[in-house]
Amino acid sequence: MAKVLLINPSYQNSYGNGKMSILNPVHPTLSLMTIAASALKQGHHVEILDLSYRQYHYQIIKDKIIQFKPDFVGVTATTPLMNQARDISVLIKNIYPSITTIIGGPHVSALPYESLCESLFDIVVVGEGDYTFTDIINGNSLETIPGIYYRKKDTIHSTPFRDFVQNLDDLPFPALELYDALAYKGKISHLFAKQTPLTLLEFSRGCVYKCDFCASKNTMALGYRKKSPERCSEEVKYIAKLGYKEFALADDIFTSDNKWATAVAEAIIKTNVNIVWTCSNGIRVESANINMFKTMKKAGCYRVSFGFESGNDEVLQKFGKGGKASIEQGYKAVKLARKAKIDTCGFFMLGLSYDTESTMMDTIQFAKNTELDLLKFGKTIAFPGTPMFQDYRQKKLIRSYNWDDYFIYSNETLFTHPKLSHKTIKKYAQIAYREAVLKNPKFILRRILRGIKTREFFLDFYYFIKWFFAPPFSTEGDKSIYYNKTKWPTYDFENNQLKTIPIRSIGNKVAIRM
Repeated sequence: MAKVLLINPSYQNSYGNGKMSILNPVHPTLSLMTIAASALKQGHHVEILDLSYRQYHYQIIKDKIIQFKPDFVGVTATTPLMNQARDISVLIKNIYPSITTIIGGPHVSALPYESLCESLFDIVVVGEGDYTFTDIINGNSLETIPGIYYRKKDTIHSTPFRDFVQNLDDLPFPALELYDALAYKGKISHLFAKQTPLTLLEFSRGCVYKCDFCASKNTMALGYRKKSPERCSEEVKYIAKLGYKEFALADDIFTSDNKWATAVAEAIIKTNVNIVWTCSNGIRVESANINMFKTMKKAGCYRVSFGFESGNDEVLQKFGKGGKASIEQGYKAVKLARKAKIDTCGFFMLGLSYDTESTMMDTIQFAKNTELDLLKFGKTIAFPGTPMFQDYRQKKLIRSYNWDDYFIYSNETLFTHPKLSHKTIKKYAQIAYREAVLKNPKFILRRILRGIKTREFFLDFYYFIKWFFAPPFSTEGDKSIYYNKTKWPTYDFENNQLKTIPIRSIGNKVAIRM
């Protein structure tokens, strides 16, 4: 059987020294857990190197490669982690050319051809890698494996797309046992996690809505699949046995099917496991339901995050939010969650494709007037594979292809917005935090009362001081210690037509309860 090393790059540059650096998530990587589980089931020896909470330094990877001597190395990468991945590919091929290198994730799933051109990876896995990765390390002939791009001599070849996993219950439990739970204890912000160690879980995959900035469909397609409530509760019991005290749910639209979400919560209650959890990825406002929230609360859910994005109904509809999402529904959703005694967090974006100065001010006022316990403002980034990226590229509005700068707290000018200068967007980020936090006595009072009630007042004050003195967006440069940037292959994104993989639909009928 093969020896396999899976690598998750560092998140440190993606948060930098901006205000949201106080919320840098540190937890085991869900995508690596899932592909590792399938590999273990086939009898392979798998180890995971997680750099998420460490600054990137090539020596850490080099030492691990020399010590472990893997046959295969797999790397996962979102867009801001792609340059680290490129460096890893060059490092490995320089010290052990015989190692087969594989990369997956939303960035390379959108740009598989270009990703091979600007790295030394041997294979790109497009879309979900649960079965594809295992087919590769099993030694199957590459031309017979669906869903990959690969090198053959001096040319790049591809195979037909692999079907998406329809029955998520068929997948093995994520291989969380490969992580040391104690290594994550105390490393994550207390604002993000009540109890540590924390891990991610997924109870469903995908989304049926078409927000033009969202890159999740690069890997999970347009559509929605759910695990059975019984399977979800078994995974909760499993992580509790491994010593995890909390989980954050990675699902995009967990509560959209109220009946199913309630059944999942009821199944968790029946386990009698002492664990808490959050919906950290942003649930939809029109899915709010008081009975569902009360059941979730009883099951240990203490916070739900809402992906509000904008405070302007016209902008919401134009960028593809879809469904019945509206400002009015946003206010109602927060009130219902608070009525169920669940904390609320709001995600807001500035510089959306249809934003103007007036609509950004609407967003700021909406954030100020909503009874939130936490809130985050981010700059809208057109990630590869999204309709926003395609539109900006077609209009020649993209100014940088330096992937290190592609994160929502970046201080760099990546695009020319159709209506707003980068300076204006940065100005409104400063206004946002000033108006929604510093000049918002109701928000401040909520935090104080909550801190007294939960005995977390001094922790809250500590994080407030860190937040107060931090800039809205990161002003730090790249602190990564790369192996050799001069050896990275390059690709002319400006002058070459991109072979972008279009967003695919799962093709199943999806019932969304509004």
